[in-house]
Amino acid sequence: ADRHASSGSKKTTCSVCGRIWRSFYDHRIHQVRDMDSGGTRIYLEFEYRLVDCRNCGGVKQEGIPWLSSSKRNTRRFERIIGRQCREMSLIRVAEMNRLKWDQVRRIEMDYMRELLEKNPPPRRLRAIGIDEVSIRKGHNYAILVSDLDRLRPIWMRCEGRGEEEMDVFYREIGRRSLKIKVAVMDMWKPFRASTIRNAPNARIVYDKFHVLRHLSDAMDNVRRIEYQRVSAEDRRFIKGQRYTLLSNHANLDLDGRRALRLLFKANRRLHKAYLLKESFGQLWDYENSTWARKFFDNWKSQLRWSRLAPFQKFADMIERHWDGIASYCHPDNKVSLGFTEGLNNKVRVIQRRAYGIRDHEYLRLKVLTSFIPDP
Repeated sequence: ADRHASSGSKKTTCSVCGRIWRSFYDHRIHQVRDMDSGGTRIYLEFEYRLVDCRNCGGVKQEGIPWLSSSKRNTRRFERIIGRQCREMSLIRVAEMNRLKWDQVRRIEMDYMRELLEKNPPPRRLRAIGIDEVSIRKGHNYAILVSDLDRLRPIWMRCEGRGEEEMDVFYREIGRRSLKIKVAVMDMWKPFRASTIRNAPNARIVYDKFHVLRHLSDAMDNVRRIEYQRVSAEDRRFIKGQRYTLLSNHANLDLDGRRALRLLFKANRRLHKAYLLKESFGQLWDYENSTWARKFFDNWKSQLRWSRLAPFQKFADMIERHWDGIASYCHPDNKVSLGFTEGLNNKVRVIQRRAYGIRDHEYLRLKVLTSFIPDP
């Protein structure tokens, strides 16, 4: 087939600068892939013109709005590939569409960048959540910031979790940091120091799930201490009950509750530690910091003469970080504390489905677009 048509001098739009010039070069015939029909691959052949652009100073191809950036496929075909990649692995999508793995990956990254361009982070931020995400073995972490009002991640950096890395986020958002009222985070000191310096109007709120994780560690330490303290005959009641003690009583089945009753009859310290663990979650139900403080003082007084050293250490940690925990009692600070933890789990699912992602830019795009609906 003849790939060159006759030359002409029609007015054409430059794909780079958008100016309209007359083309004096040969017309070309190009072939691209379009949407499949009934399992049959469909290709489109069309004629395009080259533009002698005086504004750009070179020969450019005319702009075609329905053509993808790679010039190999139509835009609607690549949107379908991008939607499939949100539910399936790259290898599976490549097999279904008879494409190469690297082609599918490039198409998906273009699709995710297009989603971010159409759904940019909000101009006004009131409540943000800050968390670190493990991206690789060996203490390699990324910082993940989410908008707790709109429940979506808005920023991610994979170069560490220090104070300097956190400062990058506040520099990028500029003066919008002055309008942040609530910042939910764990007890990592670099996050707190950077937020206090760059967002002075924000109230620090410590994440409930990170606090309860420390409480679960204290419960597990008590179990280990009691296992070493009691006689060999009484150890049979403690052995194998780690996850039973760490679970909430409402989530236990009949066998778990029966095992707890036998354990509590054999060991009073574990019984008291479990009751203290179960009751501490009520702290986040208060809407007044004064009543929350009274509850904590009563909870802490029960540790007297209990010989529960891990729980006493946990109570001292709460004392040091009380301001960030009591901030949640204010009605304006009642944000979704579980979203940040759920987002962390979603990142793990993305990594597990891909058997690990080494490309930080690809991981960043996957996470930031995970809560954006398809157009």
